[in-house]
Amino acid sequence: MGEALRDGFGRVHRSLRVSVTDRCNLRCRYCMPAEGMEWIPRADLLTDDEIARLVRLFASMGIAAVRVTGGEPLVRPGLAGLVRRMAGTPGIAEVSLTTNGVLLADAIDDLVAAGLARVNVSIDSLDPERFARITRRDDLGRALAGLAACERHPGLAPLKVNAVAMRGVSEPDVLPLAEAARTRPWIVRFIEVMPLDAPREWTRDLVLSGGELRAMIGARWPLVPAAPTRASATGTRWRFADGAGEMEFVASVTEPFCATCDRLRLTADGRLRTCLFAEEETDLLGPMRAGAGDGELAAIARAAVARKGPGHGMADPAWTYAGRPMSRIGG
Repeated sequence: MGEALRDGFGRVHRSLRVSVTDRCNLRCRYCMPAEGMEWIPRADLLTDDEIARLVRLFASMGIAAVRVTGGEPLVRPGLAGLVRRMAGTPGIAEVSLTTNGVLLADAIDDLVAAGLARVNVSIDSLDPERFARITRRDDLGRALAGLAACERHPGLAPLKVNAVAMRGVSEPDVLPLAEAARTRPWIVRFIEVMPLDAPREWTRDLVLSGGELRAMIGARWPLVPAAPTRASATGTRWRFADGAGEMEFVASVTEPFCATCDRLRLTADGRLRTCLFAEEETDLLGPMRAGAGDGELAAIARAAVARKGPGHGMADPAWTYAGRPMSRIGG
């Protein structure tokens, strides 16, 4: 099982995103409907022991970084204990978390003590009314309190703030968020809106591109490109020319980074996805509960990685997506 997870295009996979729940305490417009969301039955969700076993298995095949996602991962009870098990897995060098931050202030101390190394907090607007309009919840204050609590842990630096950009919605938020990247200890990451919403309302016209965002910000505060922190980074790095801070732009739609992708995703119900936009999923939970050994599970995972395509294909105007929404995949 020790051989690296290499696909047919020579990409070696070192990063695993583990979704621990599909449930969430927000209802962001680009992700979920206002009401009526159908949740995965709890009996069909991976248990802590099953997650820990799969993380050990993937670590034995070269996975070194685990990112905990959801849904909103902090709604899962006992998350700190699960993080501790992941962080203590031989071969795992880093465990990170993507969260909306609403429950973070009360949880971060225990998470850091358990071994959490990095945090990304999703905040699409710094204006309370606009935040509430986008998320359908009046929780900006709690999310900002979560970020403030993270700032008290120097080991988590740099903190990253994720902001999904949507044409016709996000324009008023661009400069305030960019200014926060200059004045707060945050790296703000603008993320192009992706076709992963449960209501299936995404169109290409909604995409406020990374190039457009950089032009908007650069007209106020000039930006200069910076070298990526690693070859497989999802976001391009840009520094403010006056040295005041930096930003990242995750342009999955208009500037895909498929050629250097080293990421896999494990859904909350135990499916392996080799691409965020792939409609194919490989069941690991079923075989595991049927008694499959680690060798058999590793063979299933390796076969799935071998089938990984060269890219998501969105450059094709006829491309469509009919797979599961983001909340059921893991961010």
